[in-house]
Amino acid sequence: MKNLKDLFEHQLKDLYSAETQLVDALPKLQKNANDDKLKKAFEKHLKETEGHVKRLEEICDKLGIKPTGETCKAMQGLVKEAESFLKEDTEKDVQDAGLIAEAQRVEHYEISGYGTAVRYAKELGHDDIAAKLQKTLDEEYKADNLLTDMAEDRLNRKAKS
Repeated sequence: MKNLKDLFEHQLKDLYSAETQLVDALPKLQKNANDDKLKKAFEKHLKETEGHVKRLEEICDKLGIKPTGETCKAMQGLVKEAESFLKEDTEKDVQDAGLIAEAQRVEHYEISGYGTAVRYAKELGHDDIAAKLQKTLDEEYKADNLLTDMAEDRLNRKAKS
């Protein structure tokens, strides 16, 4: 990588890899959730994540780059960690609280990545692309806040007892 443009392209490919891995992982989280609202939250975020993939494909197409070719090792690790958690022998309520924790680790990683990508797009004069990336960033924040609300509202208390 020689300049910010190269770094930006690298970041987009990394985000694309992360999102495509998440498309595969979210159904496992949904399947293992016990709380109906949590299941629905995972289902909704899967649809959003599929939209994130399409949005990244549109951005890469506009920039003339292929979104493939990178493997997001961080997302690989986060998915592996979540899969490892699912193998634990846990009570249902504890499992739901743990699934929220695993999902929020993913959300926080994505928030970091999209925040950086938005900044790079703006620096490079790609205001239209920055707006698309900002839309995804806003959706990631919203998903994270929903998980926080669910945990604080009742799921953590249920796991506590």
